[in-house]
Amino acid sequence: METKHGAYFISGVDTDCGKTYVTGCLAAYLRHRGVSVITQKPVQTGCETVADDLVEHRKAMGVGIQQEDKERRTCSYLFRKPASPHLAARLEGVTIDTAKISEDTDYLLSKYDVVLVEGAGGLMVPLNDDTLTIDYVQQQKLPLILVASSKLGGINHALLSIEACRNRDIKLEVLVFNRMPKDDPILTEDAYEVIRKFALKAYPDMKVIDFRSSDSFWGVF
Repeated sequence: METKHGAYFISGVDTDCGKTYVTGCLAAYLRHRGVSVITQKPVQTGCETVADDLVEHRKAMGVGIQQEDKERRTCSYLFRKPASPHLAARLEGVTIDTAKISEDTDYLLSKYDVVLVEGAGGLMVPLNDDTLTIDYVQQQKLPLILVASSKLGGINHALLSIEACRNRDIKLEVLVFNRMPKDDPILTEDAYEVIRKFALKAYPDMKVIDFRSSDSFWGVF
């Protein structure tokens, strides 16, 4: 299957659903297929020098820190406080400018065929006093890859996220069901089936990936 070029936004249904790991694995998979790909973490909080999530992406891809990372084109904003982007920025006297994020994405697209843009937290996370993450995705018309998990409460979080996307006419292209935690197979299987069922009702043409490894992307990307 030929991979469509362009930028994809990757969000999770909440924090700690595994979207950083999924993003890195997808980048590794595309790179293995010969696709020119890079990841972008527009806003990273809780870091001093290099965006932790980008470090994890590069490890998964089997590469070191890239020149674009050093130039801060893959991370437009880096803040010390581990908090929501709008608060972490405010504490350092900064306002996140979404135009800067978009400019960096365009720059990366001038050098790579695919840019995977990993958001911070879930879709309703504020970037500044006026813009939620979902607003940015909608404004930029970015196809969305949504990462769900089998955590308790994960069904609710996933379906709320899907409903929010549908209400805003956001192109939800792929739902990735990340099988974590793995401590209760009954909960995991039920969560997968329920999320898959309702997701496809809302987006009949969407691809649903039962994520187990990088090979899970085969036939979708």
